[in-house]
Amino acid sequence: MIVFKRIAELQEYLAGQRKNGTPIGFIPTMGALHKGHISLVQQAKAEGSVTVCSIFVNPAQFNDKQDFDLYPSTIPDDITLLEQAGCAVLFLPSVQEIYPQGPEKAAAYHFGSLETVFEGAMRPGHFNGVGKVMAILLDIVQPDALYMGSKDYQQCLVVKDLCRQMGLAEQVRFVACPTCREPDGLAMSSRNRRLNESQRALAGIIYQCLVSIQSKFESGSDFAIVQKECLELMAAKGFETEYVSLADADTLAPLAQYEPGRRMVALIATRIGTVRLIDNMLLN
Repeated sequence: MIVFKRIAELQEYLAGQRKNGTPIGFIPTMGALHKGHISLVQQAKAEGSVTVCSIFVNPAQFNDKQDFDLYPSTIPDDITLLEQAGCAVLFLPSVQEIYPQGPEKAAAYHFGSLETVFEGAMRPGHFNGVGKVMAILLDIVQPDALYMGSKDYQQCLVVKDLCRQMGLAEQVRFVACPTCREPDGLAMSSRNRRLNESQRALAGIIYQCLVSIQSKFESGSDFAIVQKECLELMAAKGFETEYVSLADADTLAPLAQYEPGRRMVALIATRIGTVRLIDNMLLN
């Protein structure tokens, strides 16, 4: 695996790959890698791409400074995992390399209603920061395919809209890969590293709630009932839950009730201690 820290050097290498007719598959990450990230690399490799993984903890997308300060950094372990997975390229830029004039000077993008619901409502400015860094990274790498995990469902919709705004919707194939889960169903996440033993033992409840939401949909139940059950269960276990919600899977317009004829997604955001966890499940 080749590690690049400079944009110019990475682009020179990728230009050579393009001359050979090799497609470029891009996996953007913030590091603290786990099997979920590696599954994205494996998917890109299986499709014949030169795999380019970036690790960059983007300061522009953190509306909570403590969250930014506590975000885990495990670069040596990350490099080992990527090498073992057969990743071709790691792009490891500094903040100065990505934002030479500072994040506030980077081009801003807006995402309409996606900024006002769920993660957009709970983390003001978050998706504007995501848009800034992803626009820069897409311009640098110019991939043929972009691989992201479905755990961050709303972020996937934001990045797809960003590609549309940048005129890349036809040029860059967006691949949303399935959420990778632990044996108890907990979605793999870099934030899981911050859970202590007792918190980790409880965290699988989030997935149990999603399964319950899905099963109640299939049985024709009232969403409000299962929503209340999930909120009460998590509260009893010490979670501080921000939302247990149902939405249109394409627009994320909130739904008050199951609608069998519509593509829907169930979404949960909750805190246990100081660790904030999110997850989702497509219902139909």
